[in-house]
Amino acid sequence: MIDLHTHTNKSDGTDSPRELVNKAISLGITLLGITDHDTTSGWAQAAETVRGSIGLALGSEISCLTNDGVSVHMLALLFNGEHKEMQIMLEETRDGRLPRMRKMIEKMRAAGIDISMDDVEAARPDGAVLGRPHLADALVNKGIIKSRDEAFQGMLNNGSAFYVSHAAPTPVDAIAMICAAGGVAVIAHPFASHRGQTLQAADFSDLVAAGLHGIEVDHRDQNPDERAMLRNIANELGLVVTGASDYHGNGKLNSLGEFQTAPDQWERLESLADQRRVVRA
Repeated sequence: MIDLHTHTNKSDGTDSPRELVNKAISLGITLLGITDHDTTSGWAQAAETVRGSIGLALGSEISCLTNDGVSVHMLALLFNGEHKEMQIMLEETRDGRLPRMRKMIEKMRAAGIDISMDDVEAARPDGAVLGRPHLADALVNKGIIKSRDEAFQGMLNNGSAFYVSHAAPTPVDAIAMICAAGGVAVIAHPFASHRGQTLQAADFSDLVAAGLHGIEVDHRDQNPDERAMLRNIANELGLVVTGASDYHGNGKLNSLGEFQTAPDQWERLESLADQRRVVRA
């Protein structure tokens, strides 16, 4: 079982890196991708927990914006965690999250919603990269909504009146940085239309030219038709096809290992990194 896209409480998941690895071991997962948003801070604890037959594909999910303002998430896997320019890019993206959150809260308060930055901070675990899920948790804690899923289908959707974009690299720039750091780039859930505006099929040619290695096809936020279209795009462009849970612990309905990557596709993806960086016991 290969699940290449998961989150811990170092970003917007609810399990610690140690808890996530232990849970993956108990489920029989053989390769786990840990891809917290714009950070590598969970890598060390996750690596310390490895035992038995499980391997870790350490990475990060990089928040990107196209020149047209479309939000895109790029999975960076197997890159050199000590690559200076990559870490600078991740840090700059994290730094843009605080002013963005303040603007979203201002919009909500102007609409009469009783929410504050203190409420969001109370919902954010210590050391976690700030994100919309923490605002969702704060709204749940105050009884304004019932769940994170409800928030992302409405108030926090990319098309919502409360949505605010933040400073982020373009997908092309992110791919170039991932490649420079020796890793592989897989675009995450690119046709998840219920999240808001998505990429178009024609957009993938520029990403491939920049060095894109794969497309996350099998994901719960993409319906069967969207998955079929992405599989065709991947096949036409010679890209690796991946599947993953996008697990967030108790934060979302996604179950660990609910979608997976085929072993042959993983072998191909791993071979495209400049080194074999899977962490094993």
